[in-house]
Amino acid sequence: MKITRFPVVLLLIFLIPVFTRSSLDAAEPALRIMLIGDSTVSDYHKRPKDKPDLTGWGQVFGEYFNDDVTILNRALSGRSSSSFIREGRWKDALEEKADYLFIQFGHNDCPGKGDRETDPATTYQDYLKKYIDEARAAGMQPVLVTPMTRRVFENGKIRTILRPYAEAMLKVGREKNVPVIDLHQKSVALFNQLGDAGSAYFSPSKDDRTHFSGKGAREIARLVVGEIPAKVPGLKPYLKQPAP
Repeated sequence: MKITRFPVVLLLIFLIPVFTRSSLDAAEPALRIMLIGDSTVSDYHKRPKDKPDLTGWGQVFGEYFNDDVTILNRALSGRSSSSFIREGRWKDALEEKADYLFIQFGHNDCPGKGDRETDPATTYQDYLKKYIDEARAAGMQPVLVTPMTRRVFENGKIRTILRPYAEAMLKVGREKNVPVIDLHQKSVALFNQLGDAGSAYFSPSKDDRTHFSGKGAREIARLVVGEIPAKVPGLKPYLKQPAP
């Protein structure tokens, strides 16, 4: 009996690490998507009292993907394409392994933002190209997302100051052969369709026309996700069917 038991014990000892590794491999998500951007994208774990439902679209982005996907939302409130790099946020993000990188900057690049602002004709494009080149070098596939419009109406129609940044991003996308999800155009069309009163539920508070409520953030995320099959077909198999 001792002779037969000894090989069995040895076999179990050698198999345990194999089973453990297999279990860990099976538990690891097959795909990692990183998001970088500003407050319209970021997560909110501590919300201000006057905006208890404040939500970035990146915070709910994962709801539209299956369990094989992990979302790494590295977007932060108040950041522009320049300050995200200057503060070392981009360096930290690059050190994480991801398969795709979604990039959305623009709101804090606008005039009046001090040292965060960029010129859509020059520096804004330069920073976007830096993200693209360094993401590719790190093995990530970049995806550009034009900044959505603020929900500001004039004579019943959206008035946007972000169009130059959206157009600059589209230009960079063409030059660098990077897919661009034109969230700016999509959001302008949606808000014009809904009107001021009809789109009020997008706002987290009465006076905030930049950020989103939970319901509004999901609508914005849905606009992004709706473009994925055509613009980023490699992600299509990971989308939930039907979409939430």
